Amino acid sequence: MILVTGAAGFIGAALCRALIARGEAVLGIDSLNDYYPVALKQARLEAIAATPGADTLFRFQQLDFADDEALEAALAGVAIERIVHLGAQAGVRYSIENPRAYARANLVGHLNLLELARARGVAHLVYASSSSVYGGNASLPFRVEDRADRPVSLYAATKRADELMSETYAHLYRLPQTGLRFFTVYGPWGRPDMAPWLFTQAVLAGTPIRVFNQGRMRRDFTYIDDIIAGVIAALDHPPADDGTEKAGGSLGPHRLYNIGNSRAEALDDFIAAIEAACGRPAIRELHPMQPGDVEATYADISAIERDLGYRPTIAIGEGIPRFVAWFRDYHGL
Repeated sequence: MILVTGAAGFIGAALCRALIARGEAVLGIDSLNDYYPVALKQARLEAIAATPGADTLFRFQQLDFADDEALEAALAGVAIERIVHLGAQAGVRYSIENPRAYARANLVGHLNLLELARARGVAHLVYASSSSVYGGNASLPFRVEDRADRPVSLYAATKRADELMSETYAHLYRLPQTGLRFFTVYGPWGRPDMAPWLFTQAVLAGTPIRVFNQGRMRRDFTYIDDIIAGVIAALDHPPADDGTEKAGGSLGPHRLYNIGNSRAEALDDFIAAIEAACGRPAIRELHPMQPGDVEATYADISAIERDLGYRPTIAIGEGIPRFVAWFRDYHGL
């Protein structure tokens, strides 16, 4: 059995569908909080349930993994072989407004999953980190060897803290782990607080989009299918406890990888792709940089390419039309 946290989330739901499609038994957990509309999370769960084989291979439990007693009670007697921990309180900007939600979900929650993995002796714990750990790093592309001790948001700080806690558990308990630093994930079933959704919604409605830093932004936009391919490749290949240095510098069974498209796309090009897919122009409102944001992200994926053969295949010219088509269908537009 594979435990997937954040199973009703964007990446978690896509991963559950992919695992079921290859015959894996999956237990998904999610608190279904209201950070964004719960109806979208429930619709994702319905899409998982519609995956062929899900009736026998998939189980879901609504559960807050930051509650250690509830987590232990819910999983009592369940044989868990591997864990993919994707659940978290997401969003850079919201962490400025509601910092305690991040301490609970991202710090206490991550510790609870580490303790669960240790107690159960799981074969591999794969967990979600974030490109935000690089902070205002001016050296591009971002490499897993770069310093990541100057976060510019609390969200980033919690994700880096998760990596450090995982390193401790790899050292003390030899728990095999892989941390994945995701770079701006987008695609069908994406999050409504992120630019692809917000911009598409506004362009189709003929309302302005808010463009920060006067549009001088670059992002390594990564399509969801490429992300899932990387997650599964990592899950299938736990790091060896052989004393050799792993990606990210650990000498224990713990490694860190960037998962991105390895292209720093200009925000104007991204908006142009949405305009083309929607068939109408965007109305731009230019704003200064927001607190906690960074000007550019760009992933060096050489480590995961070398170790796991990861190669993203979907650029924004293909991915954005797929997202817009899904968006229209989901909203009946």
